[in-house]
Amino acid sequence: MKILILSDIHANWVALEAVLSREKNYDVLFFLGDVVDYGPEPIPCVDFIEQNANYAVTGNHDYALAYDKECGSMGTFREYAIETRRWHKSLLDKKSVKFLSILPKELYVKEDKYLFYLTHASPNGNISRYLYPEDFSEELLSEIKAEFVLVGHSHLQFQKKIGSKIVVNPGSVGLSREDNMANYATFENGSFTLKKVPYDVEKSIAVLMQAPLSGKVKKGLANTLRHES
Repeated sequence: MKILILSDIHANWVALEAVLSREKNYDVLFFLGDVVDYGPEPIPCVDFIEQNANYAVTGNHDYALAYDKECGSMGTFREYAIETRRWHKSLLDKKSVKFLSILPKELYVKEDKYLFYLTHASPNGNISRYLYPEDFSEELLSEIKAEFVLVGHSHLQFQKKIGSKIVVNPGSVGLSREDNMANYATFENGSFTLKKVPYDVEKSIAVLMQAPLSGKVKKGLANTLRHES
């Protein structure tokens, strides 16, 4: 059995298409949250997750859009999130918003004899808390009954063994903090593989430039997609 693990698509359909072109054969799809905000194409991204994810949890941006809440973004990204979220909400139909509103904050999944715990950010169900590899500890994971803990949110790809558990962050499909590639992971034969695939960043930016967003937001997001300061 092959499991495809995606997180933090952030409405970047071009990046998601690149992953799907590379990973044409998988049995189960896990999604760890944040399909909306920042990127230029929320509709096909939400539609894909709604129709294809076997198991999905909400991200802080998904929850914010569905319930008109703050998402907890920091620095200039708060402005980017607010402006793009307002635009995305105007694009998505009621069915899509309803789908985002019913996604759970955490989920236990048993597949192929293995038990997985899925959440967006923190193992305590806090979907806005930023955790980096050094922040995970046996104490933090003490209440988790699964052997594999899958998280997203930080947009940083890593795998770390902590006691008897393995924590995996597949990184961000649509807005990596490490590079300008689409980051994701797969699980096969009892082990994880962290993967990256190049995509047409300039194509995604070209779509973004047509969006009804301020010049400041479009420039900032374009620089982020290019992985420029």
